[in-house]
Amino acid sequence: MYQRKRRRPVSDINVVPYIDVMLVLLIIFMVTAPLITAGVNVDLPKAEANPLAEDSKPPIVVSVTADYEYFVTDGSNKDGPLNPSEIATIVAAFLQVEPDRPIMVEGDRKVDYDAVVSLMVLLQKQGVKSVGLMTDPVGDQ
Repeated sequence: MYQRKRRRPVSDINVVPYIDVMLVLLIIFMVTAPLITAGVNVDLPKAEANPLAEDSKPPIVVSVTADYEYFVTDGSNKDGPLNPSEIATIVAAFLQVEPDRPIMVEGDRKVDYDAVVSLMVLLQKQGVKSVGLMTDPVGDQ
């Protein structure tokens, strides 16, 4: 009878599948990243104003576009066009969690003054103590 040779177990890790998965994920993120926008396209009026302090919390931005669509952006997400009651609910929820978070109104330069003031009154009714108005710096084109 002959004796069998014992094979030593192979303790190598095959990393090729992991590299393939990582490359696919990289490609997915590279393709989808430009599609994700964190704001609403609004043509702001030009004015000389001081920017927010860098150490302040990111503001909650309530926007009015030239088409009179309303949006709420909290720095990380953007909801679709909203009606005033939805804006009131969202802002009230944000203020319950973080009452000292700044609220900014971003009104397109083509929108009527009435729409911006109505939005500010809506925010005031939700308990917002102060509202900032967003502008573009004068030097930007």
